This record gives sequence, C-alpha cells and structure tokens, in this order.
Amino acid sequence: MYIVVEGEDPGFDIFVNGRALARHEDALEKLALSLNVRPLIDFFSADENSMSLLIEEGAGNHELIKKLPPTQWYFGAEGLDTVKALVEALHDEPHKLGTEGPQVLEELEDYARVLTKTDARGLRWHLAVSWR
Repeated sequence: MYIVVEGEDPGFDIFVNGRALARHEDALEKLALSLNVRPLIDFFSADENSMSLLIEEGAGNHELIKKLPPTQWYFGAEGLDTVKALVEALHDEPHKLGTEGPQVLEELEDYARVLTKTDARGLRWHLAVSWR
C-alpha cells in the first residue's frame, strides 16, 4: 500500500514502503475499528495511473480502466487521525502484530510524515496498492 498525493509533484518525498502495512491490513483494520477511527483501507481509491500499473503487473485487464468510478481524494487530516491512533496504539507494544510489528510501526510513522506534509500544503491523497 502506498500513498498517492494529488497533482504532478507535491514538492516533497511521498515514498513509503507500505509492504508490511499491506501484509497486516486485516489486523490494522480491526485495531482501527477498536480505536473508533477509519481503517486505512477506507482511504483506498483506484485512479487510472495506479490501475494501469496494476494491469502491467498482471493484476486485471485493460477493460477495468474504462469502468473505474471517479477517483476519491482525502484531506491529509482525515488520514492523520487514523495513522496517529494506530501509531499510539502500537508504540509501546509493536509486537502485538507479530514479528513484523516494529516494521509496521515504522511504516505508519512514515505515513504520518507524508500525511502531515500533505495536510500542511492543503493537498489531498489516497491509498493505492501494488502487487509487486
């Protein structure tokens, strides 16, 4: 799972690995719901560019692009509520998600960094996925 920021160049690095987050998405969803915040997966939206990448990676076909709903964008603060709650919940006990817990926590902290900058610049974002 990775962050897509609206526009060509937001003026800052938006890269976050996100692989550990993707592997633990179910557990993170349950944790988010228990914390009364939106799960990260709620911020997923498929835009034409990310769907084209998925198709190049062998997931789906070109006909799907024609049937995509409009891309959904979210304000940085919306995602920050979720990410900060998850970071706080895992900070002292990252291993409650297993051996990759510390890596999940690190990726969440990277998400917080990117979403803080996204929010400060008044930009919008969404999550996308890669099958690689």
